[in-house]
Amino acid sequence: MTPDASTWRSSAEYDRLDALTASDLAWECLRRNEAYDADFEASASGRGDPKPLTEHIRQRWGLRFPGRSPDRAS
Repeated sequence: MTPDASTWRSSAEYDRLDALTASDLAWECLRRNEAYDADFEASASGRGDPKPLTEHIRQRWGLRFPGRSPDRAS
């Protein structure tokens, strides 16, 4: 996802960032990261064992998934 750079100098475009929590701001950065997007797609694709994919995302991106539902396919 390539962001629209035409308004990057407009402070009004960034006013909403002042109200974000640290987690919200981290997510805004992370969701624009192409490497994270590729890892997420691999995890969400349903191909392969989800445990190593989840561990990879946890290690690489510092994310945890507490309270996730168990895999019902087993």
